[in-house]
Amino acid sequence: MHDIRAIRDTPEAFVAGWTSRGVEDAAAVVEQILTLDRELRAAQTAGQDALSKRNAASKAIGAAMGKKDMAEAERLKAEVEGLKGEIAANEAVEAEKARELRDILVGLKNLAAEDVPDGEDEAGNVETGRWGEPRRTGPAKDHADLGEALGLLDFEAAAKMSGARFAVLKGGLARLERALGQFMLDMQTTQHGYLEVNPPYLVRDEAMFGTGQLPKFADDLFGATFGSVDEGLWLQGVQGQLRDLHEEWKSEGDLFKDEETGQVLLDTVSFEEFIDHAFLRLGANPIVEEYIRGKRPMWLIPTAEVSLTNLVRETILSEDELATPMRLTALTPCFRAEAGSAGRDTRGLIRQHQFSKVELVSITRPEDSEAEHERMTGCAEAVLKALELPYRRMLLCKGDMGFSARKTFDLEVWLPSQDTFREISSCSNCGDFQARRMDARFKRAGEKKTEFVHTLNGSGLAVGRTLVAVMENYQDQDGRIAVPSALLPYMGGVTHVGA
Repeated sequence: MHDIRAIRDTPEAFVAGWTSRGVEDAAAVVEQILTLDRELRAAQTAGQDALSKRNAASKAIGAAMGKKDMAEAERLKAEVEGLKGEIAANEAVEAEKARELRDILVGLKNLAAEDVPDGEDEAGNVETGRWGEPRRTGPAKDHADLGEALGLLDFEAAAKMSGARFAVLKGGLARLERALGQFMLDMQTTQHGYLEVNPPYLVRDEAMFGTGQLPKFADDLFGATFGSVDEGLWLQGVQGQLRDLHEEWKSEGDLFKDEETGQVLLDTVSFEEFIDHAFLRLGANPIVEEYIRGKRPMWLIPTAEVSLTNLVRETILSEDELATPMRLTALTPCFRAEAGSAGRDTRGLIRQHQFSKVELVSITRPEDSEAEHERMTGCAEAVLKALELPYRRMLLCKGDMGFSARKTFDLEVWLPSQDTFREISSCSNCGDFQARRMDARFKRAGEKKTEFVHTLNGSGLAVGRTLVAVMENYQDQDGRIAVPSALLPYMGGVTHVGA
């Protein structure tokens, strides 16, 4: 989310920033934002003026009545009635312009930090360092072939029950994946000071909105609902409440009116239309919310970033709470529809609909986020070093960064079968972008005003991709997988998988 005052004060910076991040015709977008902003403020001013006049006229009615000047009192009453209509009209314009403005702002990417390189895609990313020597000799069997040959990786069984992009891990390979997750979580909590959290895997719209997945990336998510909805029963149960609400929110009620007759056509309103207009747009009225809360879809988290970051949603932290950055971690399953990945990594564990990941999240003061970004990336690198997996660090260009990020480092691990580096961690500084969407703030000691916190997130690491890297880099001539020394305490004495 963006600060409208900043856009108002420095529009050229946003034109340049969004242009560099691939926003089409950013100049026209900024002009549309500024136009809506002017119209919104004009409606607010007109509404406030009309309200002041109404209050003054209402007060004058009493004075006129006290003087027995009934003619003046009647004139003032008529004036008040007219001003009521003017106030309602301005409120309707204000609500509409505010909604239009918000709808534009929530779909626009974060601006990049000054030191992020220009570029349209991954070709513009810049390598900033690497560690270890890539394995170029010895067996280089693909992890999928390796796992299937050992009888420990079964894609066919997974496809029968769940479809493509799922896998069944068995025996020693399942244990090795579990060991990796536990090792990562232990390292981040005991060595790097992260607080372990066991968060929900199902979240509401508001949580996904806060971290930037909604509304723009719904196609990449998996949704879940509480049972089925009988639309006939739904209409019977809610139309009375909606009719009552119609008087209170006339501008919204117009969405359900026949343009010629003015009749409220509730019988033709679909469940989806009701959700969109009566719930989301009417501000979660408790009468309606009570009925439909269980019918609204929830979302499976694509990453624990969503759950962990939303822990500070709609809160005001003290500066003392952020004297040291708030550091949170969780090992969770993650669920991604991979809507934009058709044809990519269709075989193996690289791009799955369901996978495990150790997530790192930091909440900081604005002045601390840049240093925390470096530290977080180092915490992810420490896992790769401990596992002795060669990797490189990449600074992503403006065109390749995620929606909410202002600066991102990717860590890419060496995969012998592909003779290249592949992404295994992404660590991003989001600045105050997510905090504005969540209304997450802090207050400095001795200050009355609040400020938005900065949020950061990163993988420490993606467990499935780390398993791929271990399988390929630790395979031997006999098709076995040696257990990295760092994992031996988690494997109960097992030194090789497939022995």
